[in-house]
Amino acid sequence: MANTPIRMLVLGTGGMAKNHVTAFNAIPGVAVVAGVDTRPEALAAFCDVHGIAQRFSSLQAALDWGQFDAVTNVTPDAVHYATTLPILAAGKHILCEKPLATDHAHAAEMAAAAAKAGVVNMVNLSYRNVAALQKAARMVAEGAIGTVRHFEASYLQSWLTQPAWGDWQTESQWLWRLSTAHGSKGVLGDVGIHILDFATFIASSDPTEVSCRLTTFDKAPGGKIGEYTLDANDSAAMHLRLANGAIGTVTATRFASGHLNDLRLGIFGDKGGLEVTFEQGISRLRACLGPDLPTATWVEVACPEVPTIYQRFIAAIRGDGPANPDFARGAGLQALLDRAEQSANDGTRSLAV
Repeated sequence: MANTPIRMLVLGTGGMAKNHVTAFNAIPGVAVVAGVDTRPEALAAFCDVHGIAQRFSSLQAALDWGQFDAVTNVTPDAVHYATTLPILAAGKHILCEKPLATDHAHAAEMAAAAAKAGVVNMVNLSYRNVAALQKAARMVAEGAIGTVRHFEASYLQSWLTQPAWGDWQTESQWLWRLSTAHGSKGVLGDVGIHILDFATFIASSDPTEVSCRLTTFDKAPGGKIGEYTLDANDSAAMHLRLANGAIGTVTATRFASGHLNDLRLGIFGDKGGLEVTFEQGISRLRACLGPDLPTATWVEVACPEVPTIYQRFIAAIRGDGPANPDFARGAGLQALLDRAEQSANDGTRSLAV
């Protein structure tokens, strides 16, 4: 069913929407035909730049029009639940930005509604696009490192200490991410979800227990800039136990000076170890296996390119591939995030997931 025409609607025209629209329009047979945003000026400007003809100020108006096959939901985190359910009820395929929702109850409801609707449903865990991640996951699943015993994972960002992505103190696109009143779940919900997926997907085992500490640092006088109260967490440190008995640590921060957007994972089994990195946009995989164990020799592993989440979403609609990661995975990760947050509030008590 390759190149079957697919008409896309983009819901939300904020910062990430450009990436979505550009990626979908680059796929043969796919066209973004409509946009939705409650902000008329932002909607008009975005659609003009990307040549999108149909423009709607409400999701309901777009659904009443209905001349599209699938939706890419790029609204803020707190709006995912309210906007996704009507789309599923209309029988439209959907790719939703992460996290799927802001709590597990809503995420589970979304996953159940997606299953009932029988449509392709995926959550944009974009680091599944990293070639080294996919290769490492296959190697672990095939037993290359034996039984997984230990792992160490980190997601390092520095946009609170470096202006490379803009001035967070003056730009609303960053300030909302620091304020719970504006729907932010802090670094835990924003990038913690990525590194948790990164680690547990490669380990091929789901978490059964989590202990977490969250910290919010003073960043402005009175902890507020304009209408934004800066109370969302800035750094997270977690200890996890997996279903296979392995334990490990997962950390995430926006204060990693010198690291714009870097992910790292070391994962170790009784027959070898892997080191996976995605730093400065470059994916690498190193392995120490079998005969190299006595000398602790690490070698580079070639990692072929993998399709993007956007390509996999379209392939799933066309019946040419699985819909992974789906809403069920997103809901599972949300349960882990909720328990991590609860653990932090309870004084880092270890909680079952």
